[in-house]
Amino acid sequence: MTNTNMKLNAGADAYRTIDPMTGETIAEFPVMDDEALRGVITRSDTAYRSFRHLPLAERTEMLARAAELHLERIGELAALLTMEMGKPIAQARSEVELVASIYRYYAERAAVFLADEPLDIAGEGTALVSTEPIGPLLGVMPWNFPYYQVARFAAPNLALGNTIIVKHARNCPQSALAIERLLLDAGLPSGAYINAFASAGQVAEIIADPRIRGVSLTGSERAGSAVAEVAGRHLKKAVLELGGSDPFIVLADADLDAAVAAAVRGRVSNAGQACTASKRMIVVNAVYDEFSRRFIEALTAIVPGDPTDPDTALGPLSSASAGEELDEIVREAVDKGATLHLAESAGRSGAFYPPGVLSDVVPGMRAYREELFGPTAVLHRVANIDEAIELANDSPFGLGSSVFTRDERLADEIARRLEVGMVWINGSSRSAPDLPFGGVKASGVGRELARFGIDEFANKKLIRSPLASAAG
Repeated sequence: MTNTNMKLNAGADAYRTIDPMTGETIAEFPVMDDEALRGVITRSDTAYRSFRHLPLAERTEMLARAAELHLERIGELAALLTMEMGKPIAQARSEVELVASIYRYYAERAAVFLADEPLDIAGEGTALVSTEPIGPLLGVMPWNFPYYQVARFAAPNLALGNTIIVKHARNCPQSALAIERLLLDAGLPSGAYINAFASAGQVAEIIADPRIRGVSLTGSERAGSAVAEVAGRHLKKAVLELGGSDPFIVLADADLDAAVAAAVRGRVSNAGQACTASKRMIVVNAVYDEFSRRFIEALTAIVPGDPTDPDTALGPLSSASAGEELDEIVREAVDKGATLHLAESAGRSGAFYPPGVLSDVVPGMRAYREELFGPTAVLHRVANIDEAIELANDSPFGLGSSVFTRDERLADEIARRLEVGMVWINGSSRSAPDLPFGGVKASGVGRELARFGIDEFANKKLIRSPLASAAG
């Protein structure tokens, strides 16, 4: 295989489970060698030749079983999330339940999504579009939702008949292995889904291989740019789900109880480590003082706790380095004149980071443009609706957003003016199998979930017959 000079965190030499609370290395798995990598690609390609021809009912039966197994193993699976990336156990269980619903959704809906689509054409004869698989795919997955991110990619493509190779994040290897084991137990044939402990350089090698027909990445802008470059060079389809700095607009007539609760939830869920978490609170002047007082008070009152405790709302970040990266952005903003409203840290060590709010953030500060991946919010005051929309759109990102107002007509108008992929009216972003997920600008390319997710790596084949239809 040729070296494509891709740079994606190069230098990593192992996959490790590291307890975010203590920094202790619990388990370690070596990166596969190049011979093993070639074997993975061969297995995936060989499996595709038969998997694509399995009756759809058999593939969807496997997905339905995968949904059942997620629920049967929810305790084990959730515990792995808590151990590997510090997700509070109650939130970890919710992630597993969401994943089960995604596999179940495609098991139940794939036949509708993959049905031939007759076309209304001019002239005699018939035409239809057949939705067919394209071949082995690579998924490059992140650590913040280890099961959910994989399910968004794997479930629709396994239903379609594509085979899957997944290169998971280096800090959740046991979660990665648990997914592979579960899908095999659900009846997937060997090679249909393969976990690959690949290096960053090997990711480029996989994409370059002519047997691989597409790649899906969820991760950073830098990683997305690198993957897109290699995929483009080799004419491969790429779906990129990248970062977000979601605006959270609060208008004068908003229900402040609901708005404050949603804003707090958006900053502490998964310790704020979600691309669709509400990050920029944009509040009109008429209610700014009241909202900011209540929001700062509620957020900074939350004390990070033991993620194994079912009552814990805010656990540690995924690693100590994640806290250091967030702190650099926060401290830079403060040094340039921003105000930090910070909770007491409760003296915890490890990867715990106290929740906080930055106000007086202006252009020129990293916090104005960059994604804050942790329990720190940015709070903006604006004079009116137009200024709120202008500020919301003044971002390199365009993933999700929220608008709080009692005026449904106005909410719809604002939603259509926002340069984002998703808008939530009087609520914060959430995921569901039947809702398409994706963004614009630096937030990525393509969509996952719902009907749209099954079409991204599909051959939409036209079949045109010049013969008159039987009815004619």
